[in-house]
Amino acid sequence: MIVRIWEAKVIPGQVGEFCTLLATKVMPQLVGLDGFLGGELLRAVPDSSHRVLVVTRWRDEEALRGYAGPMWAIRPVWSDSDISHLEHPPEVSHFGVVTTAP
Repeated sequence: MIVRIWEAKVIPGQVGEFCTLLATKVMPQLVGLDGFLGGELLRAVPDSSHRVLVVTRWRDEEALRGYAGPMWAIRPVWSDSDISHLEHPPEVSHFGVVTTAP
């Protein structure tokens, strides 16, 4: 399993609207994709940093390549509607799971 963390810094005052967009339009599109195992939308607390994370879990590199393309390891996925809410392009990082807590 690979955990993909998509991180963005949102324009102040647009965090709520951006989270609604991600929760209602983006996250549901992931459900049913080959190799998508689940994910969470996270908002920084306190909100003063305006950071949003989308943490997704994928079966393997092949699944990520199917979703994000051949540059999946370095290229974040976003749409024009996403970028209009952001202070700068998002960043993406990946992690292998070492252990989980019960």
